[in-house]
Parts: sequence; C-alpha cells; structure tokens
Amino acid sequence: MNLSGILFFPITPYGPDGGLAEDVLAEHIGRGLAHRPGGVFVACGTGEFSALSEDEHRRAVKVAVRTAAGSVPVLAGAGGPLGSALRQARAAREAGADGLLLMPPYLAKGPHDGFVAYVRAIAEVLPVIVYMRGSVVLTPEQVVQLAGLPGVIGLKDGLGDIDLIQRIVLAVRHEVGDGFQFFNGLPTAELTMGAYRGIGVELYSSAAFAFAPDLATAYFNGARQLLTEFYEPLVRLRSKVPGYAVSLVKAGVRLGGLEPGPVRPPLVDASAEHVAELEALIKHGRSLILHDS
Repeated sequence: MNLSGILFFPITPYGPDGGLAEDVLAEHIGRGLAHRPGGVFVACGTGEFSALSEDEHRRAVKVAVRTAAGSVPVLAGAGGPLGSALRQARAAREAGADGLLLMPPYLAKGPHDGFVAYVRAIAEVLPVIVYMRGSVVLTPEQVVQLAGLPGVIGLKDGLGDIDLIQRIVLAVRHEVGDGFQFFNGLPTAELTMGAYRGIGVELYSSAAFAFAPDLATAYFNGARQLLTEFYEPLVRLRSKVPGYAVSLVKAGVRLGGLEPGPVRPPLVDASAEHVAELEALIKHGRSLILHDS
C-alpha cells in the first residue's frame, strides 16, 4: 500500500437517537474525497475510536469503504484489548478495508516482546500502521524489529520527539529500506510539517482536512501563509480545552453544513465562544486563498 498526499481522518457523526449516522458519515467522507486525499482513516482518533461500540465501528468502516469505492485506501482504527482489536480487525477485513491504524493497548503495558506479539497477531489479519503515542514509546531498534514483521507497513508518530523519530527513520531505512512508511500524526500536523519534512517524513494526518479540506489542500499545495494566519491560531484555540482536537473538528463540520451530533464523554463539545473563534479563523483562511487565486 502506497499512501500519498494528505491523509483524511473523518469524524464519526451521531444522529438524534445518539447512534451512528451512516448517511451523514457517507456525505462527510464524500465531501472530503472530492479534494483528493491520499487515504481515508475511519474510526480512528478524530473519529472517536475509543467511544464506538464494535457494531458502530464495523458499520463506519463499511460506509467508508462503500463511499471510497476503491478510489483511495481505507484504513480503520483498531486497538485496546487484544480480543477487541482482533474483532475490529476481522470486521474491517470483511468490510473491505485495506489496513489498520493500530492504537496503543492503553492500560495493559508489558515488555516490548509482549507488544511485538500484540502487533504480530493483529497484522496477521490486515496490514498495520503502528501508532506511537501514549504508552507506546519505541526505540529505533524496536521499530526496526516491528518493521520486519509481515504485515507491519508503517509508523504514525504522535509523540513529536524529532530526535527520536529522526533516529527511527534512519535505522529503519538502513535496515529495512524505503518501503516502510512514516507519517506525522501530531494534532494539527501542518504546524510541525517543516520539521518532519526536514527528516524525510512527507506524509501527515490532517484534522483540518475534515472540516476545511479547501484550506488543508491549499496549504499542501504551497499556501504557506496559512501556517501563521490559520494553523498557529487554530493550535492555540485547540489547546484551550482537553479533547478539542476532536471537539473543534466536529464543530467545524457543523459549520460546513453537516450535523455531526455531539462528541461522546469524556470529551465535551466546544463552547459557543470557541466555535465563533473557529468560524472566524476559517473565514480568514479562505479569504487568504481566495485573494491568492
């Protein structure tokens, strides 16, 4: 699987009954696909992976695969207890997903050999990108070992330790080759892409793409003024409340004309004041790209 371009992480919308709104999810993904992302990562962090039931997860992946219709790779979130992760992986495979983003196993933490066994078991079901964040902090040697497992195809970095990720990239490319893929998975990754490109990591996940794909695409295509005028203020806004990396994205989707429903606890919805700030930021960003065009 060769990922390229901006990686799209859709939200998971809920209907008036509180359950998965499949029609809204299909429309949300379809709108994003019109801006030609390099892949769709459904039911992952931005999609409130940890709040979904296994049935909702399965249905969300089916919607994403059906909507993408083979135009781009579709990967699904998987993780948590091994049994749950395997059921998610098998359901994603049955739905036609191309791979998995493997979340950390959360409270269960053992030695590295145990994590290798965890990854190996899930990678036997579908190709896996390992998510390095939280309890999963890997050394270059450990990533080389994981990269040698059949089915392990990449690493998403959610730590932001540039020294560490540089050493990991160098070690893997020396020992494994260029086929193993890395991408920047920090919240609002555009802000740090200058640093990641400097160490040879070109791929990134874009939360902004989920609610302002025109701005995310303009930045990708060279509108660097958005870094100062849109992304840096967005990061400051996102940092005001824990969980806003998801809540603001849902608010942005609502501003775009789709009703995504609320976030699920323990997250909280963005306040009216902060939604107004977000709306002003989006309008300002769009005024910049319209002026340049």
